[in-house]
Amino acid sequence: MYRSGFVTIIGRTNVGKSTLMNALLGEKISIISHKPQTTRNEIKGILSGEDYQIVFLDTPGLHKPKNKLGEFMIKTALNTLEEVDCVLFMVEADSEVGSGDKYIAGLLKDVKTPIVLVLNKIDMVDQEVLKQRVEEYSRLGNFTAVVCISAHNGVNLQELIDVVKKVLPEGPRYFPEDMITDQPERNIVSELIREKMLLLLKEEVPHGIAVDVESITYVEQKDLVEIRATVYCEKESHKMIIIGKNGSMIKKIGTMAREDIERLLGSKVYLDLWVKVKKDWRNDEKILKILGYR
Repeated sequence: MYRSGFVTIIGRTNVGKSTLMNALLGEKISIISHKPQTTRNEIKGILSGEDYQIVFLDTPGLHKPKNKLGEFMIKTALNTLEEVDCVLFMVEADSEVGSGDKYIAGLLKDVKTPIVLVLNKIDMVDQEVLKQRVEEYSRLGNFTAVVCISAHNGVNLQELIDVVKKVLPEGPRYFPEDMITDQPERNIVSELIREKMLLLLKEEVPHGIAVDVESITYVEQKDLVEIRATVYCEKESHKMIIIGKNGSMIKKIGTMAREDIERLLGSKVYLDLWVKVKKDWRNDEKILKILGYR
């Protein structure tokens, strides 16, 4: 029997949802950062086996929205609950049950879809604490199964796949066997650039940035891919921070992003980055639409 279906990964910001999906797929298609609210869009990752295909949806972490972009992120996360065959509710084994976890558990109470509780970061706690955490989190809802993992170290990922397979319906292969995401190349490149900015920039800057990849040109004669991208920020002061003294910061961002993009595309890359100020763009529906936050 061939099983297939859609599985959403839901949880608070920064619990490791993107790390989990990247680990399951063996490829980096969803960006990772220690800063919250890293994922802004719903990212599809496709895992295919001999008798199954699981389409994972990595959603934005649930948080109280402060602007239209935040509202879009929350709506994106919640909408997936009505469209999937299984929900992975991800929490942190090294943290006590918090108000955010209780809030999400409340949202899941009326969901008819099978829900698997996933405790991540088990490498951060001993067995006694882990047992206590499992009991605490299990009280939040009626879960189909509980799986303890370390997404970072790849622990118990096969067990998680086996649990998900059991709840999926019999179905077709939705995507080609060798396909790992339906994300356009341009979107992934944009996110890889943004990831480096999240890593390198000061706390107040990253949430006010967006990256628009304007063009990707393949130059066969040179075995080169030329990419032009514009970084949008909200303040002139942020623009100066992004550019850095004598262009040092934007050069560092570009160098680090280019290395990841070259691995993704399997080709040498010339990356041309520009920085523009768009005041309050996170509340501008026209700009949000241009940037793909529909």
